[in-house]
Amino acid sequence: MRTWLVRLLTRCLLVLQEFLSWLHRRAQRRWHHTGSQTSPPRRVFAQPKPQWVKKEIIRMKVVMPEAGCRTIVHYFNRRWKSRKQMTVSKTYVADTCRRHQYLILSARRKLKHRVPRPMPCNRTWGCDLLVKTDQHGQPHLALAILDHASRACLRLQRLSDKSSWTLLQELVQAVKHYGRPQFLRTDNEAVLVSRWFRLGLLVLGIRQQRIEPGCPWQNGRVERFIGTVKRELATESIADERALTRKLQEIRTWYNHERPHDHLQGRTPAEVWAGIDVFAAKPGEG
Repeated sequence: MRTWLVRLLTRCLLVLQEFLSWLHRRAQRRWHHTGSQTSPPRRVFAQPKPQWVKKEIIRMKVVMPEAGCRTIVHYFNRRWKSRKQMTVSKTYVADTCRRHQYLILSARRKLKHRVPRPMPCNRTWGCDLLVKTDQHGQPHLALAILDHASRACLRLQRLSDKSSWTLLQELVQAVKHYGRPQFLRTDNEAVLVSRWFRLGLLVLGIRQQRIEPGCPWQNGRVERFIGTVKRELATESIADERALTRKLQEIRTWYNHERPHDHLQGRTPAEVWAGIDVFAAKPGEG
């Protein structure tokens, strides 16, 4: 009786082992069958940007060294989205600037030491607006007019209001004192592209040069001058409009008659405007 029971248990264990082995083989066949039909997921990479996009990002960083990645993205997308349907992200700009740091520094050094093309004085003027806030939080608007050849500040005046008629009055005063330029370069601010302002320029016989939207470096001389004015204004607190007017006059005098310019071979804008070369040998010296 005991021998028969042992044989029965042994036979059951063998049957159970065969059943488990069959289940294991079936699972392996099913896994191999499904694995051969479905390939592993493939990584999808974005299409690389054209070469001109990288060069444009580098150029923008060169002409705007203090601009961050977000600012460069704003200017790039604003300029090229409608033209070539091309946009960039902040990550792409950051990676491009990080990978080409040496190239940006070299181009910036060449741009800084590049001698501009000679041009006659009173041919092209640059015009732009700036805002200064006084101690009471009241913003004040000022107009800056700069001669491109001599870098002379022809007008730096606080404005009572932001209208085309006020700007034309200031422009007429500058023309009375210094003559009429051939071109006036401005940005695309509404007051500078209005019908009344363009009509006033037509009456004065001045041709307007409007920079492209999102390209402040195309009017770089006056932009650079406004940056200098803002740094000088930041050193003092302005109480009211009279103090601002007096400070602007002091800055204009200092800029024109005391501050030498690297691209003017160490001369001041007033000396270049008057045609005075202080480094030329005087008669009898030599």
